[in-house]
Formats: sequence, C-alpha cells, structure tokens
Amino acid sequence: MCHVIVTCRSMLWTLLSIVAAFGELIAFMSTDWLVGFPRTPEVFGSHGAAAAAAAATAGEAYRPTLGLYGRCIKLPHLRRGALCGPYAVHFGEMASGFWQATAIFLAAGILLLCAVALVSVFTMCFQSVMKKSIFNICGLLQGIAGLFLILGLMLFPAGWGSDKVQLYCGHDAGPYRAGLCSMGWAFYTAMGGTVLTFLCAVFSAQAEIATSSDKVQEEIEEGKSLICLL
Repeated sequence: MCHVIVTCRSMLWTLLSIVAAFGELIAFMSTDWLVGFPRTPEVFGSHGAAAAAAAATAGEAYRPTLGLYGRCIKLPHLRRGALCGPYAVHFGEMASGFWQATAIFLAAGILLLCAVALVSVFTMCFQSVMKKSIFNICGLLQGIAGLFLILGLMLFPAGWGSDKVQLYCGHDAGPYRAGLCSMGWAFYTAMGGTVLTFLCAVFSAQAEIATSSDKVQEEIEEGKSLICLL
C-alpha cells in the first residue's frame, strides 16, 4: 500500500531541489556570463579603454554579453534590441578548452540535479528503494553534482585569455582577469545554485528524518494513507 507522506521539511527539500536545478539550467543556457565594455555597434571591434570611454558617452552605447556558447550584440542596422544566439555551433568552436571543460562539468552537475528534482517529486509516495532511503541517495547525488558545479565555475575564469573573450573585454583580459568586463547575472546565478545544491544535500537528511519519525509510523499503524505533518 502506498502511503503519501508530506512534511514541511520534505516539501521544502523538494522545492529547493527543483529551484537549484532550474537555476543552474537557466544560467547554463544564458549569454550573460560576461558583460563587455560599453560600445556602439560601429566600434564593436575596438579593444581599448579609450573606445570604451567614448562609447559610454554615446547615445547608442550598449554592453554586449558573452556566455559559454552564446552572445548578444548589436549590429549597425539594428535600431532596437540585440542579436542573441550561439557563436559556437559545434562543441569545438567554444572560446577555449577551459570553457569546454566548464560546459562538461556544468552539464554533468545539471543532469544530476534534474534527475534528483524529478525523483524528489515522487518521494511523497516512495521513501526507499531496495531498503535504501531515497533522500540519502538523492543527497549524495546532490553533493556529487555540487562538486561538478564547483569545478566548472573554477575553470570558467581560466578561459578569459582567449581571443573571443578579449574581443569583449579588451586586451587586458587574461586567465582569472576580466579586463574591462564585469560578471553577468548568469555567473552569480550559477554560484547561488551551487551553494543551494550543497544546502539541499545537507537538508536531505532532515527530510529523511521527518518522513521516518515516530509520529509518521503511528499514523501508518492507524491505517492512514495520507499523512501530513508540520
């Protein structure tokens, strides 16, 4: 008989697991990892600080953005909006080998997080598999995913010395030196998702305790199939 067990701690863990997976996925797909120096569409190829200062005072100045495999720029014939899309059609066309490694580690971490997020929805009905707690298994997978995410985020700045990044950030850009660029919201979202991933890994133990407490067992012994506890 399937017992539906809902507790505050288990539902909070499920919600946070989904948020962590969704946040990392959105960050991975975004082009806002690096924000380039201000420029106009006509001076996009300029690398110097003088060009950046001149563009900043222009009426049409904007700041292009660069992601792991995509970018957003403005072209002279586009009066409104920006042209966003992938600059790397194939994996080998990414800005640098470090970014390729970043993409691999992030993709592996996100895959694990999405799998855990999917499984977490069903923990209301199934709390164990082959006498192993699903919460503990998911917590372990989240810890592994967090390590993958950390490795990816550590390798990302190592690729700032590539020609592609220097086009957006100036010649001063180098490994772990952003030059004229600033970090975009996608990078901070990925960092926040990584921290949340480790919190979920730790909190999974609390979710397991909540669903296997004595009070839950008493409700099961009373024959209840739907158990809701604070």
